[in-house]
Amino acid sequence: MDSDAYDLVVIGGGTAGLVAAVGAAGTGARVLLAEEHRTGGDCLWTGCVPSKTLIAAARRAHDLHTADEVGLASVEPAVDLARVIDRVHEAITTIEPHDSPERLEGEGVEVARARARFVAPGRIDVDGRTVTFRTALVATGSRPAVPPLDGLADVDVLTSDDVWDLRILPDRLVVLGAGPIGVELGQAFARLGSHVTVVEMAPRVLPTVDADAAGVVADRLAAEGVDVRVSTRAVRAEPGLLVVRGADERGLPTTDELGFDRLLVATGRRPRTEDLGLDTVGVEVDGDGHVVVDDAMATTGDHVWAAGDVTGTMPFTHVAANQASLVVTNALFKLRREFHPERMPWTIFTDPEVAHVGMTEAEARSEWGDRAVVRRHDFADVDRAITGAVTTGFAKLVATPRGKLVGATIVGESAGEAIAEQVAWLSSGASLTTMASATHPYPTTAGSRAARSNADLDEPSTSTHRDPGGCTSVASGFRAAGLTRGGAGPGRRAAGSSRRPWQRRPMRSAP
Repeated sequence: MDSDAYDLVVIGGGTAGLVAAVGAAGTGARVLLAEEHRTGGDCLWTGCVPSKTLIAAARRAHDLHTADEVGLASVEPAVDLARVIDRVHEAITTIEPHDSPERLEGEGVEVARARARFVAPGRIDVDGRTVTFRTALVATGSRPAVPPLDGLADVDVLTSDDVWDLRILPDRLVVLGAGPIGVELGQAFARLGSHVTVVEMAPRVLPTVDADAAGVVADRLAAEGVDVRVSTRAVRAEPGLLVVRGADERGLPTTDELGFDRLLVATGRRPRTEDLGLDTVGVEVDGDGHVVVDDAMATTGDHVWAAGDVTGTMPFTHVAANQASLVVTNALFKLRREFHPERMPWTIFTDPEVAHVGMTEAEARSEWGDRAVVRRHDFADVDRAITGAVTTGFAKLVATPRGKLVGATIVGESAGEAIAEQVAWLSSGASLTTMASATHPYPTTAGSRAARSNADLDEPSTSTHRDPGGCTSVASGFRAAGLTRGGAGPGRRAAGSSRRPWQRRPMRSAP
């Protein structure tokens, strides 16, 4: 066997690279993974793991501050940012072995800590060593994009790459950008005690998210003391000062100077595609530098594939993993499994969380106009949310005119967990009426989404459920099946009956 010949060469050791390398090795393929820095990628070192650990600390601090909402005495938490950051690094250290070179080698993957670049069709230079490949995967990820703002080069800015090195909590933190990273970190630092100002060029925070959901997050940020400046452009920076231009309530232009102790730039990310030699193997990139791929994750280069952030499709860890699994089967076994972004959920880990899958309401309205079916229920009317004092948010289901589920948005407590059910329904092609047939435990917020499905089975007068997590959902199920007394059909209560079906026989409540 040629010691320099491989079935799959992976360039990049983030999520996509790891999943593809381990998956391919598991099939018996000879695999080389080249990573210039450290395996684990942004998710482990600078993204998901550290940010969610910081958010957890901020949530605990917020719970102490708002304990009066559940009848306890509120207290001001004593925040030592150094200890919080130590906890961040402890979480990274705990998870890191799963992504380590040792684990990869144990799975049969050869790991090279080296820079790799294409030099000719079928050939890659790995730190001076030329190897040949039957298939190759570009999985080099992305990095924070710093805008060409006047004076910014003279400011010691923070990004999501290095904010984890902070040891002292900044009294004044300005966040440039109100996308997911900006709002997550901005809220977290505000809860830990910083005075936070978020600056966003777009007319609202989270500009690519369902407008209703973004509005809920914006209201919560404002309620927690975050100064949100939308429709505002940064025009100049200098140490300790950011100059911005916006408009007042009359639409007249304004110029403000925002003082800061630290400036966090969260204005997007750029792909790592420079100096990979992509042109030598015919791999095209778009105007932003992302590798161009088709639905099967194949690039324009022969036997070269790409997955993860470098493709610019959906910048999420689980999406990278999904795409990498497609590459393994498509590249090595000549299948054509396709990537389906409409089935890929995502979550923004603000409080309340925002989770989504499929089409938004706006997209459905654009497609079908007023014939699109949209069902929404606010958690203020959900018993479980009331008992937990977490009534902010809503669940929204989006369906075709014939009632097939094509999208869902959840804003609220643990929305990222709750969206999983909607992903399953959507992936199976379920209709709202099919969803309505499922029974949910009470009291849960999951029942509220079933209640919105049940709206299709109810009379208009009963389509708004006071107790969407519990008994009225059951009532709709009885009516849908025609099981009320007297054989009443869908949407009708049994004639002459003053009781709901669950009231006819005493039942012992669960403890």
